Amino acid sequence: TQHLKSRRTSRRHGNGPGQIPDRVHFSLRPAEAKDRAVPGHWEGDLLLGTGYSQVAMLTERTTRYTMLVAIEARTAPVVREALEPVIKTLPDHLRRSLTWDNGKEMSQHVELRLAAAGLP
Repeated sequence: TQHLKSRRTSRRHGNGPGQIPDRVHFSLRPAEAKDRAVPGHWEGDLLLGTGYSQVAMLTERTTRYTMLVAIEARTAPVVREALEPVIKTLPDHLRRSLTWDNGKEMSQHVELRLAAAGLP
């Protein structure tokens, strides 16, 4: 631990400050999303550039079609507001699920799912 930046002996776990409420583990996504047989299942991530630039990336698992969305800030409300209109443009049959990493920028994933109306 003497070489670690934080000098911690173990990671912290739980739902303390900064944790994502109601988070869903990626292993719980629909079975059809795992084998990439049915289109409409998406994976999302946030790409950080130099300085204050960031881009949200949504990739469809079957076709590997990727959409990039410019994000003004790396906060949950800003990310949700930027992604809502993009997801709503997709036809219903291409809005089956969205799996996101557990970054704090997706702590409003429940609100995003409800606003997109069609994501489980």
